[in-house]
Amino acid sequence: MTILVTGATGSVGRLLVDELVAAGAPVRALTANPVRAALPEGVEVARGYLGKPATLPAALAGVDTVYLAPLPAYVDDFVRCARDAGVRRVVVLSGEPAEYEAQGDPASWHYYRLERAIEAGGFTWTFLRPGQFMTNTLGWAPSIKAEGVVRAPFGNAVQTPIDLADIAAVARVVLLSERYDGAKIAMSGPEAITPPEQVAHIAAAIGKEVRFEEQTPDEYLAALAPAVGLETAQWLLDGFRMMAEWPMKPEPAVLELTGRPAVTYAEWARANADAFR
Repeated sequence: MTILVTGATGSVGRLLVDELVAAGAPVRALTANPVRAALPEGVEVARGYLGKPATLPAALAGVDTVYLAPLPAYVDDFVRCARDAGVRRVVVLSGEPAEYEAQGDPASWHYYRLERAIEAGGFTWTFLRPGQFMTNTLGWAPSIKAEGVVRAPFGNAVQTPIDLADIAAVARVVLLSERYDGAKIAMSGPEAITPPEQVAHIAAAIGKEVRFEEQTPDEYLAALAPAVGLETAQWLLDGFRMMAEWPMKPEPAVLELTGRPAVTYAEWARANADAFR
């Protein structure tokens, strides 16, 4: 039966399409821009977007299993359309904060809103819960290029960032096997690492000295809030604070499900060195 990959032009979805094609699985890719997606030959293209529910019935027709990209504002529309189309299984790209969100105000739910809606919809489900993406640190590139410096709060925050390709590989395994139905799979990179240690790996990868300067919380908010808004900046700051107080520990899911070690941050930095040069 056909697998629909939503967000097929997105950071994880596009990698997942390649994973499924390599495995010989029948794939339909939901994308608003097929040309930009540059999808592999043989992939069925459904033009559409989760944020435009009118495009979903045609995309879901004849689909048994869906990989659902995270767009909580439209999850109820997806549930309605997927149930009407007879979709049986949904693998959700959720996030590590889902369990924490569940303890708070429903108005603040993001990932947990996705999970609740899919459970309530009666589908067979699996929730993928990665933590921070290694690609988040691409945001350091401008200051590295201009000044050879990274500024961030809580230099002692211990994170376990994951490579997007590892998320896609785990998603492929889960989509092609019903062994993980009903599982909430926490995912991470293979190591616990602090921002200064990440900066050191970038410096080694580009062969240039890069220093880490720890910001105060107020400095961080003043720098970031104009770009993303105070509420989002505060949420990010709180995340760094929590990782400083409660260091994260690596999860073994990538190795256990794919049979190969997860990508280390040093490997990722070397592969993406040009972005920081």
